Amino acid sequence: MRTVILKNIGNEGPGTISKYLEDNSMPFDILEPEDIDSLATLEGYSALVVLGGPMAVYEISDYPQISASLGLIKSALKRDMKVLGVCLGAQLMAHALGARVYKGKAPETGWMDIELTEDGASDPLLGTLVDPDSRIANVFQLHGDTFDIPEGAVRLAGSSVCPNQAFRVGTNAYALQFHLEMTRDKVIEWAKNEPTLLDSALSDIEYETYLKRANDLYGRFFGNS
Repeated sequence: MRTVILKNIGNEGPGTISKYLEDNSMPFDILEPEDIDSLATLEGYSALVVLGGPMAVYEISDYPQISASLGLIKSALKRDMKVLGVCLGAQLMAHALGARVYKGKAPETGWMDIELTEDGASDPLLGTLVDPDSRIANVFQLHGDTFDIPEGAVRLAGSSVCPNQAFRVGTNAYALQFHLEMTRDKVIEWAKNEPTLLDSALSDIEYETYLKRANDLYGRFFGNS
């Protein structure tokens, strides 16, 4: 079975997600924004990954790919497929499940701490992001919107700015407001428009540890560990 990865904007690719899949000989397809609405069915796929973008869920009428991504998320959730939403993808998951998506009280940019809830620390995926004696994870953020936790979902993490940073639906679907998929090159590319991102990336985190923890999470999500 294959994974399908949806890009909601051209310059936000799957980064370390696709690298993990390649390294582990796990087949996948990547759809560019203009191609998402051509995917009429998820037959043949076992996992759906929905990436980020600078647009907002409440701008759905202006961006056809948002509507198309939302429809595929609803279909995947109905089929109990593996679903991973990143940033905008997480907000789309919340919206698909009837929760509110709205502007946060302040943007979050760069490497920032989140705190896992008790459920998050014991979660088989999110628990890989922290040491056994800690609930604090340093993650890469670049967003201005946030979401409420959908009814029936399990809240897994929050921050001082955005109390809702991650949630799980059932056992297969995860929404992450933050960016685990960041490569070193992508941080540098984004920092061309946000110079503080580069400063924080070079001083505040050990990237290899971040990458290892991201890969551990991917392994558990895609069923390879």
